[in-house]
Formats: sequence, C-alpha cells, structure tokens
Amino acid sequence: MIKFPGLGQRNNEGPPDLDQVMRDLSRKINTLFGKGGGNQSNNQPNGASLGGIDFPILPILAVIFLIWLATGFYLVDSGSKGVVQRFGKMADETTEPGPRWHFPYPIEKVTVVNMEQVRRLEVGYRTNGEGGGGKTKQPREALMLTEDENIIDLQFAVQYNLNNAKHYLFNNRDTDGAVMSAAESAIREVVGKNKLDDLLQKGLADTSQRMQTILDNYKTGVHIISVSLQSAQPPEQVQEAFEDVNRANQDNQRQVNEGQAYANDVIPKSRGKASRLLAESAGYKLKIESEAKGNASRFEQILAQYIKAPDVTRQRLYLDAQEQILSSVSKVVVDQKAGSMLYLPLDKLMNSNSAAAPQQSQSLQSLNPQAAPAAAAETPVDRTRDAFRSRDRESR
Repeated sequence: MIKFPGLGQRNNEGPPDLDQVMRDLSRKINTLFGKGGGNQSNNQPNGASLGGIDFPILPILAVIFLIWLATGFYLVDSGSKGVVQRFGKMADETTEPGPRWHFPYPIEKVTVVNMEQVRRLEVGYRTNGEGGGGKTKQPREALMLTEDENIIDLQFAVQYNLNNAKHYLFNNRDTDGAVMSAAESAIREVVGKNKLDDLLQKGLADTSQRMQTILDNYKTGVHIISVSLQSAQPPEQVQEAFEDVNRANQDNQRQVNEGQAYANDVIPKSRGKASRLLAESAGYKLKIESEAKGNASRFEQILAQYIKAPDVTRQRLYLDAQEQILSSVSKVVVDQKAGSMLYLPLDKLMNSNSAAAPQQSQSLQSLNPQAAPAAAAETPVDRTRDAFRSRDRESR
C-alpha cells in the first residue's frame, strides 16, 4: 500500500492537495524505474500543474506492445488446420500444423479446426449415456414410408469428418443438423423406391454417396465416412404379422430349394440316359448300315458266281441254308435212298451226352490236362454229323 506523506497532518486542516498527491506518486514511480526521483524536494509549490509530472510512458508502452505481439503466437495440432480472419474477413490461406504467428486481435483472428476427428451422428435413436447402456427411439426420424405404402422403422448411424475448414466455419450454422437433414433425405429417397420385403430381407443399400452429393452441393465441408444400419424392422404394432409372413416366406423358400435340389438330381440323370440312348441308337444305326452294306457286297459276289455256274451256286446256297436251319434244331432226320425213313431219338441222346460232356472233360483234365481241351472240343453232335456224312458218301 502506498502511503502519502503529510496526509495525517492535514486531517484537521481539510482534504489533501491533489497536486501534492500526484507529485508524490510520480516520484515513487520514477524511483521504481531508477530515475532517482526520490531526491526531489517535498517543498515544491502547491500550484504545480499536472503537466509537470514525469511518467515513463515509452517503456510502459513498449512492454504493452511486446505483450500484445506475444499474443499472436498459436499452435496448430496434427490433423488440424488454422483459418485466419483479417479484420473479420477470411484470409486466403490456411495454416498447416506446427507453431504459427498472426497479427494479434483485433487485426487478425485464428480458428483451429480439427479435420481428422471422426464425428458420429445417430438417426432414429439416441444412445443413453457414454457407455451405451440403452437406446431411446426417435419415431419422427426412424419411421419411413416404402414404395408399397408400408411403414418401416430404420435406425442407422453416420460417421463423418471435415474436408474443408473454410466451408465448415463460414457455410454452416449447425453441422450436425446439416448432416442429419442430408442423411434423412438420402435414406428416405432410397426407402421410397424399394418395397418393404426387399428392405427387410436384403437390407439398405449404401447411401453414403448420395449424402456426400447433397452435402457437397451445399458446400458444408463435411466428408461422409460410413453409414451403418443398426436395425430395420416393421413398426411394433404389426411386427407379429410380419413375423408370420417371414416364416411363410422361409417355408416357401425351403420348398423351392428342395424342388431345385430334386431337379438337380433328376435332370442330370435324365440327360445322361438320353445321351446313352442316343449313343446306342447311333451304334445300332452304324451296325445295321454295316450289315446291309456287307450283305449287299456278299450278294453281288454270289450273283457274279451264279452267273458263271447257276446250278452249282443254287445247290450250294440250298445246302448252306439247310445247314444253318438244321444246326439250331434238336432233331435229326436221315434220308436213305432205299426209300425208308429212319427216325432216331437223337435229341434225347444229344441232351444226355451234352450233360455228361462237362463231367467227362473235368475227369480228363484231372488225368491229362493237355488232352482235355481236344476231348472237350469233340462233342457228340460233331461225331453224329461225321457218321451221317460218311454213311451218305457210302450210299452214293
């Protein structure tokens, strides 16, 4: 506390002299700044004017000016940008991260904007508390009308950051409100062009590009990172009916899948069978054509021989036909020139001999393995035919 001398003696005389008070104050300030004002006499005349007071104005102004200049230093963090305003008007440049300086207020003003901070906006619901303990529905935002005039309850979240600091500061009054309006507009446009069943089964298409287009047209300086759908369901009043419809659709889809699986099993088999029949028919066709060509070639060869020797060729053809016919019957007719017909039960003999032939061949093979094939090759039918042929030659 500064004490002014002489004030105590004047209590009885009246108020202190103002000029004397100012002179004492000036002397003390000069003493404080080293100007030696303390040796000045206190017996100066009481009529000195205020203009004679010696204040160190320049040092004080210099200190104040330096302090004012120091207020222009500021720091821009990583991922942020500084926007400079000069006399209230936005400057052309933005400052990058690092220590910077600008002309102090009121000449220039700097606003530092965090460009990389991810902001989250909830549409259709609000999270209760920071821990996300619960959600509060916002029906006015969540309920939307579909193409088939049904109502759907959509809840989604939008994540965004900034891509233009100038647009963010000077073209927006409420950034969250602008993003909210753009999100609702884009989502309602997509929902209004789709049916309720498609939205419930397939979900919501990506609408971030639509939102970004709307925000860019308004030059909001906002960049949409992602749009995540939280829930899509019909209103609570009709949710049970929609669950019944969903169960019916699932049963329908299951039956369609079962029918498709059956078709996948039957159709390849039918196609394989058809391919096999086509291949068999092609082989049969080739066989018939080959046999026909062979028969035609054989007939031409026989015809050539028949022209040369008709009788011999006719007799030969007759004998070949009889041999072919009689080789497939079990009865043998012997024609003797004496005029008598001899009928023998050769069919029974041949059957009995043919039944005994395998046993005989097995016994011969056990005794002599080399002689068994020759014995098995000679059948009773061959022996009978040889006997008939020899008898026929003797009769001739």
